[in-house]
Amino acid sequence: MADLAAMVARIRAAIAAKDDGHSRILIGLAGPPGAGKSTVAEALAHALNEGMALPQASVIPMDGYHFDNAILDERGLRHRKGAPETFDAGGFLAMIRRLRSDQDEIAIPVFDRGEDFSRGSARLVSPEQRLLIVEGNYLLLDRPIWRDLQPLFDLSIFLRPSLALIEQRLIHRWLHHGLDFEAACARARGNDLVNAETILAESRVADITLQD
Repeated sequence: MADLAAMVARIRAAIAAKDDGHSRILIGLAGPPGAGKSTVAEALAHALNEGMALPQASVIPMDGYHFDNAILDERGLRHRKGAPETFDAGGFLAMIRRLRSDQDEIAIPVFDRGEDFSRGSARLVSPEQRLLIVEGNYLLLDRPIWRDLQPLFDLSIFLRPSLALIEQRLIHRWLHHGLDFEAACARARGNDLVNAETILAESRVADITLQD
């Protein structure tokens, strides 16, 4: 995959420019739902860890900062779950700042998709994990709080598929989760595509942009 090889080369260059043997390197990988962020992030981590006796690259998803469904119900936002206002943006920003400045072991939340809620302190980021690929929809969003994330990344990557491809992938995703075709289309078009349009329209320019 030529794009993956090019991204790995850019990341290695960013590491070489900064690496002092102690500080963490943070790569921001953003894009709309259905863009393939998780797949690309895992592929990058695998490629960067190749040949290392002790793997240093790890993926940090943004999804652990979903507000709990009880909070979304109180705010009338359950139907918009996944929109910017349904995340604890301030908490996520604080975690990213800590990952940049604190070299100790850090506990982070993990979103349980099967149970549809976040588990607090469910994963530990060790001092040895010095190359972190942070992946999420709104890492480059030009809105209050979210816009403070970009300066914390040593390199930013944005995946920009066409809306037609995003729609196709999102419908397939909801079919995979057990919805019938009509319900899958309604779920994708009623919320996910709205969020995708927001991300495509309001995200800042990344260091690397990949378009399908």
